Amino acid sequence: MELTQIRLLVSDFPAVYRFYRDVLGLKPQFEAESGPYAKLSPDTGHAAIALQDRAQLAGVLERLGAEPEGYRALVVLRVDDLDAAHAELTSRGADFVREPAPMGDRIRVAYLEDPEGNLIELQEWLALRDSNGGGH
Repeated sequence: MELTQIRLLVSDFPAVYRFYRDVLGLKPQFEAESGPYAKLSPDTGHAAIALQDRAQLAGVLERLGAEPEGYRALVVLRVDDLDAAHAELTSRGADFVREPAPMGDRIRVAYLEDPEGNLIELQEWLALRDSNGGGH
C-alpha cells in the first residue's frame, strides 16, 4: 500500500484552488482552476495537496451530506523562516488566525484558513538542544 495524496473536499473549487496556487504559492501539476480535481505541490519534496469538488464526488458516491462544521482537516507546511513566510503570505492576502509563536521548544507555528475554512499550519523547525542542556 502506498499513500499518494491527501485530498480536501471543497465546495468553492475555484476560490480554494486560487488560494493554494496564488496565496500559498503551491505549483499545480496541471492548470485546473475550474476543477473538479487538482493536485498542487510545494517547490521541494514529493508531498502534495489534492483538491476535489465536493458536489462532483457526492454525485459519484451518493453519500456526502451537508457541509462539515468546525475544522475537519489540518494541512501542515514547513518553512525555513516563519516570519518571512508570514509577511509574504499576508502580502498576498492571507488572513492568519494565529500569528507566529512558539509551540514548545522545537517549533514555531502560525495558523491560517483556506477559503473553505480548512486549517493550515506553517511550521518553522528550531534547532534541537543538545542533551546536556546547552545552546542550540
